Amino acid sequence: MSGGSLKLTGLTRVHRPGQRPALDDFSLDVPAGSCVAILGPSGSGKSTVLRLTAGLDEPTAGTVRVDGADLAGVVPERRGMAMVFQRPLLFPHLSVRDNVAFADRVRGVPRRTARRRAEEFLELVQLGGYGGRPARALSGGQEQRVALARALAAEPRVLLLDEAFSALDAALREEMHELLGDLRMRLDPTILLVTHDHAEADALADTAAVLDEGVLLQTGPMRSLYARPASLAVCRLLGGRTEVTGVVREGRHESPLGTLELPARVPDGPAVLVVRHEAVTVTSPADGDCVGTVVRLRRRGLRSLVTVEVTGDGGAGGAGTASVDAELGPGEDVPPGATVGLRLPVADRWVVATPAGTTGSPTTAAVSRRR
Repeated sequence: MSGGSLKLTGLTRVHRPGQRPALDDFSLDVPAGSCVAILGPSGSGKSTVLRLTAGLDEPTAGTVRVDGADLAGVVPERRGMAMVFQRPLLFPHLSVRDNVAFADRVRGVPRRTARRRAEEFLELVQLGGYGGRPARALSGGQEQRVALARALAAEPRVLLLDEAFSALDAALREEMHELLGDLRMRLDPTILLVTHDHAEADALADTAAVLDEGVLLQTGPMRSLYARPASLAVCRLLGGRTEVTGVVREGRHESPLGTLELPARVPDGPAVLVVRHEAVTVTSPADGDCVGTVVRLRRRGLRSLVTVEVTGDGGAGGAGTASVDAELGPGEDVPPGATVGLRLPVADRWVVATPAGTTGSPTTAAVSRRR
């Protein structure tokens, strides 16, 4: 089994005339054998993309192509796709084996062959020996493995995952992520998944497309999106960054944190400085790019989260205050009232322009130190 290429071009979905589109001019390439995540909050339009791709809804405009073939007017069952939903949707009256064999039986595959193939796919999802059990006797994690096996048994050109693992607890989600990675190496499927969890997108996908209010904001590898968000909207959807309002002048960002050199020239004007949590180091005051006071300490298992308040000196950066959340590593501790430095490596400083008439508030940062 190997997947096909998927190309979405200009997909638009308007439920009623005059309403804001649920999806607006969305385009995305999913190369054969790749996994692409559509990442966004509830109501962003990400499930709409999957429904249009699968043929469950008709687009107002745009095309869906698999291996270059336009699928306009092609019914869902003829599109060469399979979908796994958040709920497994197994047939409770059938055995596990017959659930997985269902697609083959619909296609006219002889019963014995279909059941043999079902056992093979159950082995792939680490449920060998479960074929004779009733579907209703499975745990939630086992049900989702069966749903995945059933989808793969259909040998889809494109596998669609609609928040498929979001209902599982953290440990089971991690197991499913590892399983999907193994299946990708063995079967080379093409996968389009939707998720609201950027950690899941990072764990599973080669590329992610950030979607909000039906509009595609940015596409790229998760690490690139995380380190180089194209807008404040992307920055805030992904989280995990220092965010400080200020202004750019002659290649420097000026804010309550002071005047900081930037790694590349950017246009002058209002801009928000964003820095990845793990790129920032909590230091002694003498070693920091800026200095602040710890105003709050919260313990989270082996780590602690401190809030550091940095007050501008009234110079070029202004006299405002920036509140910075800093995560300390295991064994580190900084008491409230302590003065600390924050070091922001030049290569990891990134600014996002603030549109005229808007602000980048709140001037709040979450800064992590990881060792």
